[in-house]
Formats: sequence, C-alpha cells, structure tokens
Amino acid sequence: MEEVTVAARGTSLNVLVTGPADGTPVLLVHGNCSSADFWRPLLRHLPPGLRIVAPDLRGYGRSAAAPVDATRGLRDFADDVAAVLDALFPAGRAVTVVAHSMGGGVAMQLLVDHPSRVAALLLEAPVSPYGFGGTRDLDGTPTTPDFAGTGGGTANPDFVRRLAEGDRNDDGPTSPLSVLRTAYVADPASLGPDEQLLLDTVLSTATGDDNYPGDSKPSANWPGVAPGDRGVLNTMAPNHFNIAADLVAVAAKPPIAWVRGDKDAIVSDTSFFDLAYLGSLGVVPGWPGADACPPQPMVGQTRAVLDRYAAADGAYTEIVYENCGHSPHIERPADFAAELLKLL
Repeated sequence: MEEVTVAARGTSLNVLVTGPADGTPVLLVHGNCSSADFWRPLLRHLPPGLRIVAPDLRGYGRSAAAPVDATRGLRDFADDVAAVLDALFPAGRAVTVVAHSMGGGVAMQLLVDHPSRVAALLLEAPVSPYGFGGTRDLDGTPTTPDFAGTGGGTANPDFVRRLAEGDRNDDGPTSPLSVLRTAYVADPASLGPDEQLLLDTVLSTATGDDNYPGDSKPSANWPGVAPGDRGVLNTMAPNHFNIAADLVAVAAKPPIAWVRGDKDAIVSDTSFFDLAYLGSLGVVPGWPGADACPPQPMVGQTRAVLDRYAAADGAYTEIVYENCGHSPHIERPADFAAELLKLL
C-alpha cells in the first residue's frame, strides 16, 4: 500500500491507499485504540479492482495527535474523514464506507453531515447510535442527568499508563496485548501472525486529556465520574453523541450492512467495558442496582434505530457470526470480505 499525507482541518493525517485510481471506491474507518493498519488482515481477501482509502484518525497511527473536541461528538473525526475524501476522490463521488467500532459512529456522523459522500455503509460492531454507556433502554433514555459512568474517567488507568509506555508484555489483564487478545477477538488464535502488527496499532494511540481517554468531571451519581469535554471517550458519551434521530432522518438512505460477532466483549448488551454491567457483576463496587443503573442494551439499541431507518424507506441487513468477537474482519476475514463485495 502507498502512504500519503493529507492536510485536513489544520492537522496532518496519514492515509493508506491501494488499488487503481479508477477502481470502485471504498473507505475504511478504524475504531478506538487501533489505526488504519488494523485493516490489513482484511485487505488480503479483497480483489485488486477496489480503490481503498484507509486514514489514521487524528491521534492514531502515524497521524498527528491533534486535540479532539468532544463537545462535537464524533464530528472532529467525521469532518477529518470528509476532508480526506475531498483530497483523494473527485468532488461528489460517493464511496462505500466500512467502519469498525468507534469508527461506526464516525461513519454514521459522516452520513448525516455529508450524505452525498456515502453510497453504502458496512457497520462492523458499531458503537450504539445513543453513544457508549449511560443509557437504560432502546430509546436511549439517560440513566442519570449528568450521564455518570461514561466518558474519559471510565478508562482503566493502568491500561492507559501501559499504552503511553508502549508496553508489549502480556503480564496481567490490563496490558495492551492482553486486551487485544481477550477483548478485540473471541479467540486469540485468530490474530495469528498479525498479532504484533495489530498490537502496533493499539500502541499507536496518543494518550492524554486531549486524546485517549480524555478528561472527566466528578459526579454525585454512581460511580462518581461524569464525562468531560475533551478527548476520545467523551466523544462517545451520550451527552455528546446521540445520532439516532438524525440517522433516521437522512433523506437519501444508502443500504446498510451491520456485521457483528455473538461473543463481542466490547459492544454488546453485556459489555465488559460498560461500568453498569461491571457493577452488576460486582467488579465495580457500589452499583445501585438494575432499576437505578441497568447495563446499556447496545445491540438492542442499534437494531431498534436501524428498524426505524428501514421503516423510513431505508434498508439494512444484520449479519451475526457465531463464536466471533469484536473484530469479524480479523476473525472471519473471508466471510467479511464477501459481505463487503455483496454490498458493493
């Protein structure tokens, strides 16, 4: 693949590009704590006729660690991606967008704000349209008025420290390598010979209040922390990111394929990254109970919103892989590639 640098909104983004200039355009948007190189296991299963563009989002990979304004939700990332499309594709040319995890929220925002740029959308284990954590039902009703238990203060501090230090060891559950093996995939053997490459993408994450995980605010509600206004995790806090109504209201609705694994540890109705679910397991002390703070029904929320999208003259397909975790394009690359080609 070729690497190019794109100047986007005052920052510098590294972008991986491959395929003929006149090939079918595909945009790959990676998720949190990864980079464009996270897509490399998939690329081996795609035909050569595609024009693939995969940017490192700001603060990841070899892109500049520009500050992330979380009050805009995921718009800093989405506007950066739109700038990449403007630089690398002719004006008005629509692309098929493939997006993973947090990148799924970026892709939803791109569709809402730049609808003419999106021909079709493949959402892989996407963040809920109501954000990450802090909501109690399929309508995205907030659990507390200040969205306690979401945002930058919810990250494990030891994981953040080890990210910043570039720790490549597997001694303990909070090491980046252990998280890659246990949270990103259902079976660590599926990482195969790409394990160190994929670990490189995790360790490329810029850390701090302006990047990952972001800042936080104290809360009188359990677990004592509320989202701040800077950095990555706050972009997905439900006070800053709630795109459900806007997604349903998009006038020209491209087809959506929603791909997920049934063993996803990150985006699920029983997410090990949702403090409410961890509280219900006794991992986070003081949980006030299911009536006050139920786990977020992430998968149910996404399905409910996509049902509304379909009822408003859109269309979507849900594809679930058995015994598969958070990264189907790594765990089931041939099947995932087939879904993308079907969408194309």
